[in-house]
Amino acid sequence: MSEETSEYLSKPVLVTGASGFMGSHIARKLVEQGRKVRVLLRKTSNTEAVKDLPVEIFYGDVLDSESMRPAMEGCGTVFYSVVDPRFWLTDPAPIYRNNVEGLVNAMEVALSVGIERFIFTSSMGTLGFNPDGPVTEDIEFNWRDKASPYILARLEAEVQLLKYAKEKGLPGIALCVANTYGPQDYQPTPHGGALWEVASGKMKAALDASAPSVDIRDAADAALLAEVHGTVGERYIIANEYISNRDFYGVATAEYGTQPPRFIPLKLAYGIAWVTERVFKLMGRKDYLVSTDAVYLSNAFKEMDNSKARRELHWNPRPVAETVKDALAWYAQRERDTNGS
Repeated sequence: MSEETSEYLSKPVLVTGASGFMGSHIARKLVEQGRKVRVLLRKTSNTEAVKDLPVEIFYGDVLDSESMRPAMEGCGTVFYSVVDPRFWLTDPAPIYRNNVEGLVNAMEVALSVGIERFIFTSSMGTLGFNPDGPVTEDIEFNWRDKASPYILARLEAEVQLLKYAKEKGLPGIALCVANTYGPQDYQPTPHGGALWEVASGKMKAALDASAPSVDIRDAADAALLAEVHGTVGERYIIANEYISNRDFYGVATAEYGTQPPRFIPLKLAYGIAWVTERVFKLMGRKDYLVSTDAVYLSNAFKEMDNSKARRELHWNPRPVAETVKDALAWYAQRERDTNGS
C-alpha cells in the first residue's frame, strides 16, 4: 500500500444510501475494518440496517447539495450507493431526479471538498448486450430502444460519473452490480423477498427466467477493494453466477424441503403484463408493478465476465449456494423475531 493510499484510508469515510441493502453492507464492512464511518441519511430513512453500527450520522439529502457538505468535509472516500429503484413509477421524473441529479450534486460537492476516492454503486443495466458471449465492460450500451426509463436513468448516472472523472478530475470508479442477495435484507429487496417467499412455500409461481447474481457481502467487498485497487475512470462488473430461476429457487426449496414454484413461460407472462397495463391505463391507475418492462428485464441480462474485477480488484466472490443458505437463514430468523417465536 502506497503512502498516498494509506493517507486517505486513515481519514473518515462517508457512505450515502446507508439505509439501503448495498450501502448498509458497505458501512458494515468499513466498521469491521476499524474505519471511522459517517453515513448520510434523510431524517425519514429507516435506520434498521445500520442501527447496531458505531457510525456518525449526518442528516441530509442528495437533492440538497449544501446538506451533504458537512458530511463530506474531511473525508477521504465517498461510497455513493443512493438509488431510487422504483422502476414501476408511471412518471419517470423522480427516477431521473433521484438517480441522476442527486449524483451530480454529490460529485460537485466531492470535488469542492477534495474527496480522494468516489466509489459509485452502478448497475449491470448500464452494460451493453453481447449476442456472441459473456458481457464485458468494453461493450457500449446498445439497447436504448428497449430500455425502460429506470434503466436510462441509471445509464445517464454512470455516464455522468465517467464524464466527471475524465473531464473534471473526479476520482470516480463505477461498479456495475448484478442482482444482489444475502442476509440483512431489511426492506426486503423485491428479488430477495421473492427468494424467501419461494423457499417458505408462500409464492407458488415464478417467471421462467435467468439472471446474473451476486452476494451482497461480496458486492460490498468489491466496493472496498475498488477504493484501494480500482482505476479512476473505470467501471467493473460485479456479478458472479448466471443462474436460472429454476436452479436458483431449486436450491432454496431444497434447503427448506418445500415444493418448487410453478414456472410461467415468458411469452405468457409478457401477454398477461401487456393486457394488465392497458386495463390499468383505462382505469387511470398509476405506478403498477406488473409491466412488460419488468418481464423484459427479468430475462434481459446474460452471462457476465467478472475477470476484470478479479484481476484488478483481487475480488473473489463466493458460490451462490452459500449465498442462498445464508440469506434464507437470516430471513427465517427475522420472521421468528417479528412473530415473537
